[in-house]
Amino acid sequence: MVATVDHFINGQMTKGQSGRFGDVFNPATGEVARKVALASADEVSAAIESARTALPKWAETPPLQRARVMFKFKELIETHIDELAAIVTDEHGKVLSDARGSCQRGLEVVEFACGIPHLLRGDYTENVGRGVDSYSVRQPVGVCAGITPFNFPVMVPLWMFSIAIACGNTFILKPSEKDPSAAMRLAELLKEAGAPDGVLNVVNGDKEAVDTLLTNPGVNAISFVGSTAVGEYVYKTGCGNGKRVQALCGAKNHMVVMPDADLDKAVDGLMGAGYGSAGERCMAISVAVAVGDSADALVDRLGPKVRELKVAPGTDSEAEMGPLITREHLNKVRGYVDLGVDEGADLVVDGRDLKLQGYEDGFFIGGCLFDHVRPDMRIYQEEIFGPVLSVVRVPDFAAALELVNNHQYGNGTSIFTNSGDAARTFANKCNIGMVGINVPIPVPMAFHSFGGWKNSAFGDHGIYGMEGVRFFTKLKTMTSRWPTTMAEGAQFTMPVMR
Repeated sequence: MVATVDHFINGQMTKGQSGRFGDVFNPATGEVARKVALASADEVSAAIESARTALPKWAETPPLQRARVMFKFKELIETHIDELAAIVTDEHGKVLSDARGSCQRGLEVVEFACGIPHLLRGDYTENVGRGVDSYSVRQPVGVCAGITPFNFPVMVPLWMFSIAIACGNTFILKPSEKDPSAAMRLAELLKEAGAPDGVLNVVNGDKEAVDTLLTNPGVNAISFVGSTAVGEYVYKTGCGNGKRVQALCGAKNHMVVMPDADLDKAVDGLMGAGYGSAGERCMAISVAVAVGDSADALVDRLGPKVRELKVAPGTDSEAEMGPLITREHLNKVRGYVDLGVDEGADLVVDGRDLKLQGYEDGFFIGGCLFDHVRPDMRIYQEEIFGPVLSVVRVPDFAAALELVNNHQYGNGTSIFTNSGDAARTFANKCNIGMVGINVPIPVPMAFHSFGGWKNSAFGDHGIYGMEGVRFFTKLKTMTSRWPTTMAEGAQFTMPVMR
């Protein structure tokens, strides 16, 4: 018998009642490690009701007291960060150092949320008219929900619920059913930090759980990270049911390598950004844009490094890349490599047949490198979400910028160059949400905000930072007057301050 991951509702571990379960694998061995309960609509509704019941008291809790809960939560994450990283590696497969780093990037958003008393300060203007003052405040949206992806089971939930809860909202988290255990541990830690029952609920599930969150009138706001197809569905359905929605979606991130770039640094950047976490990152670099005569030297240096990638279980201290999340995803990535060959791209390094002794049933694939990829190929147009890097050759900077801007996705991009003019022009002219200059993965720090453009995002707000505070709060503006004598008679014209 394998263990079961159930739900966390109203401050308690709650056994699943639907009778439906999904498999959670150990990606390194291919074995089923545990089962996850898939919530029914009634179970999700119970979590929503718990959040609604907890909302009034939590919203009225002074921000300073909410911040103290966040400070304690931060301390507990720091204490348990190795445990959380081990849970991520066990169910996702990424190497332990990468898992720990992702937990740290989530922790940084909790640190940002600790400053919520300052972040929620309103504005006040005295004498907007004679004896009339005006001031604005930000108040909680209400019950919020987060639908998070498999690739960052600690980081992305912390990006969402730490800001939402610090702002005075209550929250229902629906993590990926592929690696649900980390979310359950975070819920336990937040309760230990002093969050009242019902402030954070975790329901595991599939489309039935998602649709309930999107349509139940008790939910006021939805935050989503995942694929573009699902994100567009979440955005349209949630908005159609009167909810505030932000959906951060797919990507095809380009790194432009100029002829004047430090080639060693560019190659190192491409290796880490393309093959780290086995390419299962929305900020992974999956296209290297080789400008002018940089192409041959770039491919010549990349090839041996990709072949020498140390692929092993994530618990191996020497591993640079672990397995993919499931066999289904492994087959999908292999299928894209097959497609690239059929489309006529040059497969410089083929990792499809990688087998590890003792882990033959694991979901492993080696690094793959394509050269001479064309923009009309599907391997260029579509998100593969695996360790597959495509090199596209362009003649000059203008062609590189046009290539980046013409792609349907606009999540992240970077340019490696020693030219300040090229870097500034690229940053100014590219239609991309996050830009790196000699930085391969330009994920903003917690006090900025994360968000893409074009088909990489739906909704007007980025995630975390001040964008997160704005998304999880509503603006209210008051205009007040305390006259000693009443104004003369009714006024039927638009008020004008004098």
